[in-house]
Amino acid sequence: MTSTAAPRPADSPRLDQVPYPGIPAIVDGSEAVAHVESRLAEVACVYPITPSTTMAAVYQAAVADGRSDLFGTPLRFIEPESEHSSASAAEGAALAGARVTNFTAGQGLILMKEVLYVISGKRLPVVFHVGARALTSQALNIHAGHDDIMGVADCGWGILFARNAQEAADLAAIARRAAEAGDTPFMVAQDGFLTTHTLENARLPEDELLREFVGDPRDHIRDLFDPAEALMTGVVQNQDSYMKGRIGQRAYTDRLPAILADAYAEWERLTGRHYGPISAYRTEDADEILVSMGTIADTAITVVDHLRSLGRPVGCVAITAFRPFPNRELAEVLIRARAVGVVERTDDPLAAANPLTREIRSVLYDAAAEGAMVPRVLSISAGLGSRDVAAGDLVAIFDRLADHGDDEGRHYVVGIRHPLALPVTPVDLRPAGAYSLRGHSIGGFGSVTTNKLVATISGELFGKQVQAYPRYGSEKKGLPTTYYLTIADEPIRLHAELEQVEFVPLHDVSAFGLGDPLAGLSDGGDVFIQSPLADPEAIWASIPSSFRAEILARHIRVTALDTAEIAMRHAPRPDLQVRMQGVALVGVFLRVSPFATRAGMDRARLLEAVRDRLGRFFGKRGGAVVDANLEVIAEAYDDLIDVTAAIRTAGTGADALVAAGEGAAR
Repeated sequence: MTSTAAPRPADSPRLDQVPYPGIPAIVDGSEAVAHVESRLAEVACVYPITPSTTMAAVYQAAVADGRSDLFGTPLRFIEPESEHSSASAAEGAALAGARVTNFTAGQGLILMKEVLYVISGKRLPVVFHVGARALTSQALNIHAGHDDIMGVADCGWGILFARNAQEAADLAAIARRAAEAGDTPFMVAQDGFLTTHTLENARLPEDELLREFVGDPRDHIRDLFDPAEALMTGVVQNQDSYMKGRIGQRAYTDRLPAILADAYAEWERLTGRHYGPISAYRTEDADEILVSMGTIADTAITVVDHLRSLGRPVGCVAITAFRPFPNRELAEVLIRARAVGVVERTDDPLAAANPLTREIRSVLYDAAAEGAMVPRVLSISAGLGSRDVAAGDLVAIFDRLADHGDDEGRHYVVGIRHPLALPVTPVDLRPAGAYSLRGHSIGGFGSVTTNKLVATISGELFGKQVQAYPRYGSEKKGLPTTYYLTIADEPIRLHAELEQVEFVPLHDVSAFGLGDPLAGLSDGGDVFIQSPLADPEAIWASIPSSFRAEILARHIRVTALDTAEIAMRHAPRPDLQVRMQGVALVGVFLRVSPFATRAGMDRARLLEAVRDRLGRFFGKRGGAVVDANLEVIAEAYDDLIDVTAAIRTAGTGADALVAAGEGAAR
């Protein structure tokens, strides 16, 4: 159950020794789930809600294409008038013997709660997928939180939690097998936006694997409406009967740990990707252990490795199966620690502690009843509503765990200013040699899609590990947005906004007046500016003088181009003119980043490779749109203006600017 150097599933060990190593892909968590469910689930009953909508959209596209599941049944998509109704539709389809799924989040999941009890009580083996999201309590928020999952944790469903896109795909299949073997519904949760919308490397399950692992639904699912096998379900029960039936259902739930263990073992045999109720990392001799679920648990691996390199005995545990709760496995790992920090994307101040903390303290109390010492357990709220959780935040938690002082209340927070907040020092724990981008743009300019395209090209063409994601807001088009990309030779486990980057593209020179776009940019890095100006000296003069001095002193390269004008000339339709200016960044990236040069690829090979990948993002708009986007990319690659090179060649006072020390005046 524990390991001193356990790889995460995306590392896919022993690929040449397993029957199904997976299909290499660069996808987000939503696409990963839809890949599995559009092959297994006969019916999706959905009322889409952010951030689960993409899962439903991809499944619905498969329906529109006339696709069938792996066993020949045409896919169906039902969208009733609410999330509550979608759960009821799922119940009805499952009663009729269909293999059913649903995609939901946040308030949608909570609205379903009444029906969730009914589905589990009728032993219907459906699988729902949740883009875990904060609830509207103090304010409306559409981003990551575990409030919704905690709100339905008592409904009698199995609940599995994915850390990344790879786990979202794999757990979808594992949950399906366990649900049908155990006559128990399952949820598979992933962090909203932080996983549902983050593009990264994964190995998608092959069709043959899913056929073998899950099997034909006709062999596993009973049609409860079949009069030939009549069965009474959902009846009214009075005092003499209800409790007997309710407690009697433990005959089903008591089997789930063994059923899941069988599914995990078979998945590892077939794919080489290991799962269990928990994933413990470097915990055997750990004095301090951090416990979490979702993306935070992925980041914790990198932080543990960093602190271990400094000689600190720390470890971490990711909980994969929140239901059934892994009491025994957690007790075996945590009881040896001196202190345990439980990090949760929720806050329940009127309870004894946050939900996961309460369960872990209960586990350790039971272990102590057998004579063991109980570790000190601290509860930490972090990442509510997708508040950034960086490596430095987890280092701060480990620092507090290592402190032998008293803990009044034993509850802390990270990421905000508050009396309960822990002091945090930022730390850059990206993989060695990583190259990162932090883009500043405007909603509706197509930059987020472009960032995904750049990630896909970098991953597939240059053979890199990638992670691309936007800092989504609830705002409408026309407001500022930020997007991030990291490219590395190793898996990228950090799930946080990037402080240290090598490339900063800007939507306009006005970005210099809205903050400090050079913050965190490496010396010798690149800045790209979308500018209507063509003269390098005029572009240079448009940058505030204090920033010009810093750019020269730090040997930052500035490039520029009028991408809006290029898009206007090439857009086949007026409504695409604004969106297409963002795609020019692909050409800029290929020129300024080091990857094409390192791969020995010339312009012709690069553009041919780009053309092959444009269809994934723009193919639905037609061949003319794909061709126009390629023309924009090619022109950006060819006509990019190197502003700083021109200024240095012209000798327009660069040395004087630096000598004047204008950068120090900022």
